[in-house]
Amino acid sequence: MRKKSEPRIFDVLSVRQITPNMRRVSIGGPALETFPTGQDGGYLKLVLSEDGSLQRPMLRTYTIARQGPDALDVDFALHGEHGDGGPASSWAQKVKPGEKIQARGPGPQKPLPPGFDWYLVFGDMTALPAIAVNLANLPEDAVGNAVIEVQTEDDRQNLPHPKGIKIDWVINPEPGRHPKSFERVARSITWRPGRVYAWSATEFDVMKNMRRYLREERGLTSGELYISSYWKQGIGEDKHREIKSADAKQASKPIIGSIMEKLSPG
Repeated sequence: MRKKSEPRIFDVLSVRQITPNMRRVSIGGPALETFPTGQDGGYLKLVLSEDGSLQRPMLRTYTIARQGPDALDVDFALHGEHGDGGPASSWAQKVKPGEKIQARGPGPQKPLPPGFDWYLVFGDMTALPAIAVNLANLPEDAVGNAVIEVQTEDDRQNLPHPKGIKIDWVINPEPGRHPKSFERVARSITWRPGRVYAWSATEFDVMKNMRRYLREERGLTSGELYISSYWKQGIGEDKHREIKSADAKQASKPIIGSIMEKLSPG
């Protein structure tokens, strides 16, 4: 078992609102001197507590939106009046430059692999930092579609991406609710010939719908599909992690059963 890294103590350098429901916190200081380079799209586990004492710390996972020479940019989706922001987004809304934050990491990136004929990218505002990194890293001749859910028209971002990638923005003022609206847009995309790679990171119920569509109906294999839920409406990350683990075990059973059936003598 890999030993957990000791948390680094970062300085909060700046805080700014980049869209109405996305807040960027830039962290750095001496802790950055021992931090590996090239971690755009990787993740940190922020060490938080409800009372600030860290007697009972909570870990919350966030993507590194950008790594510069002097700072890591971490973007926080604020679920607003319609959802549970949780301790991390509450921290992001209150934190001031000069304060400290502990964080573990970095965790691995989940990039779009090369060598595919076209790409599908799906996500909501919690996945937007990772999507931005992945789209920017695609080759200029890449083609495909991206579907991104945001809360308002003003939450759209100008994402660098190849001209051959079409971005559709889905407006949902109530994140975590109305999962079918996201799926309908995904299903409306014309399926192209050739090898496709799909990357999807959404709310838990949306993820289950997308998994059914991409894996069961479209038949994408593990080498052609990355799919994950980054959160679940109404619960915190710890409980979500338990539900996510149980769901993953349950979802793997039909695949294992199918493989065993093929291996069994006829």
